[in-house]
Amino acid sequence: MVSALIITLRETLEAALVVGIILAYLNKVVSPKAKKFVWQGVLVGVIFSALVAFLFATYFGGFVGKSEELYEGVTMLVAAGLLTWMILWMMKQRNSIKKNIEAKVDAHVSKNYYFGLFLLSFVAVVREGVETVIFLQGARIQAEAEGVQVLMGALLGIFVAIVISYILFKGIAKIPLRKFFTFTTVLLILFAAGLVAHGVHEFQEAGVLATYNEHLWDLNSILNEKSGLGEFLKHLFGYNANPSFEEVVVYFAYLIGMWAVSWRIVRA
Repeated sequence: MVSALIITLRETLEAALVVGIILAYLNKVVSPKAKKFVWQGVLVGVIFSALVAFLFATYFGGFVGKSEELYEGVTMLVAAGLLTWMILWMMKQRNSIKKNIEAKVDAHVSKNYYFGLFLLSFVAVVREGVETVIFLQGARIQAEAEGVQVLMGALLGIFVAIVISYILFKGIAKIPLRKFFTFTTVLLILFAAGLVAHGVHEFQEAGVLATYNEHLWDLNSILNEKSGLGEFLKHLFGYNANPSFEEVVVYFAYLIGMWAVSWRIVRA
């Protein structure tokens, strides 16, 4: 599934860049023995993230009726909230993240506090890992997809991110990361807008939110959301061929709000 691929590609690459900055700086200060603590942090972070994914898949879900609609609505809004925070945080940190990480690494190495390096890499991996679990759950609900489809898309995204990271850090080829992150940021903002709109839809289905106009329009005869291009757009951006008035309002309100906040951050 495309949305799962983009999510894991972006999140894995972000974690890989943090770890890469740590390792590169350790090479610069000639502290190779400290690298093992970094890799231990990565390994434990991956294991912890996999455990969270297992617990999430095992103990969350299985609801029926109104409980299912409320669970799905809350999940999608939480995922959209975390995704929004991640996007804005990356925008604010993009010009200083390397400097900040190197300062932390330098402080740990100068004090021979190698456990700090372990925590630095562990937190980087776990943060992206837990976020990914929640984002993928939201993507699965939004696309009404099977878990296997989401898993395949997620694994493919991780594989592509690892390949890109290897090429980047080995200096095999130059990769325009700024353009890549700008492009994926736009896609993730559209994806988050779809999550917010779908979350509102679930709350309306549960009877928690009132519905002014159940179907503002119906484009299924032109672009059906269950096949072809319509299905692709639903998976990626939360396309709904017959949305309610409230869904359309929150969708565009989110996009306008994100544009305004992003513009202020970039301008600053």
